[in-house]
Amino acid sequence: MAFTVTRGRVAEAVWCPSPNCNERPAGASPELIVLHNISLPPGQFGGGHVHALFCNRLDPSVHPYFAEVAELCVSAHFLIDRRGRLTQYVSCDRRAWHAGVSEWCGRDNCNDFSIGIELEGTDHTPYSDAQYAALGALVPALCAAYPGLDPARITGHSDIAPGRKTDPGPAFDWARLEGLLAGACA
Repeated sequence: MAFTVTRGRVAEAVWCPSPNCNERPAGASPELIVLHNISLPPGQFGGGHVHALFCNRLDPSVHPYFAEVAELCVSAHFLIDRRGRLTQYVSCDRRAWHAGVSEWCGRDNCNDFSIGIELEGTDHTPYSDAQYAALGALVPALCAAYPGLDPARITGHSDIAPGRKTDPGPAFDWARLEGLLAGACA
């Protein structure tokens, strides 16, 4: 599996544009990759509900939990589903609204300088082999397109918003990702 990034878009990704984005601040470019997890309803996979949330089309009457989150204006640059399929919602050249109140290495507002990748999952559900394969191919493509990125600049949402967020959670195998990326972004 290989991905190609051109003008902020991954050619091999399904494009599903989200309105929940805006321009990065002047001079800002991707320097950090933030890993998240998401499932809607919580703990359930598939169904297209994540797409609906990121595109402001989540029907609050479909599930009680949706009434709590349907009005959120959130997005990520990418979603990797359980089968390893890659969907892109926001160009990497724009600011997706994925990190919220956040701080990394003394810098706040991580949305300004990060790329958000959602993995369909939960903190405690092991991620699929297909998800690791897709992530292991996506990160080097992003590193090639954005010189400010490297494997040392990949973190979890929990690390940039401690006490507020827990994802990608203890189920995420950081050592496995490190092994997949060894030498890939050098």
